Amino acid sequence: MSRFDELIRVAGPVSRETFRRLEAFEAVFRRWAARINLVAPSTLDDVWERHILDSAQLLPLAADARRWADIGSGGGFPGAVLAILLEERPDSSIVLIESNGKKSAFLRNALAELAPRARIVPQRVELVIASEQAPDIITARAVASLADLLFLTEPWLASGARALFHKGRDYRAEVKLAGDTWNLDLIEHASAVDKQSVILDIRQIRRA
Repeated sequence: MSRFDELIRVAGPVSRETFRRLEAFEAVFRRWAARINLVAPSTLDDVWERHILDSAQLLPLAADARRWADIGSGGGFPGAVLAILLEERPDSSIVLIESNGKKSAFLRNALAELAPRARIVPQRVELVIASEQAPDIITARAVASLADLLFLTEPWLASGARALFHKGRDYRAEVKLAGDTWNLDLIEHASAVDKQSVILDIRQIRRA
């Protein structure tokens, strides 16, 4: 299966132009990753599948969403990938929140031409959540435990936002721990890329 076909399999219909933008992002990412720590070094041999396709699979899970926010964007996964995919949708927007100066500089540099409508906010997540309107979708990948993510994003989730959080093989323990504090309307989506991972789809939270 070609890379383009792999992308369509996980993200749905995508133009060749968007595919080329994602490959261009991969090239920029690799140049920066050689100088600063953007992801675990052990995953750099397979950036396309481990990071780009893994991020792209979120799009069809919220096909009608228009306002997205990615917290702790780091090396751009999933935020930068979603930003490039959303360039095909002029009525959609995304904000990438990353307080680390080097990483936010990378995001600005990488997306200036590839996803110019994306907004990069170099502030702490809790400050942004306290000051901005809730988006339709909140995303996070390799940022914090589920319990910590829920505490952090509670103001947005309580205002009607929906969360799509990437989680790995230990996700059940995280869900159980979070259940001590929260009652969750939760759907588990099997990852289209990694059989040991899931996307936790949270539509409502209430304190237990």
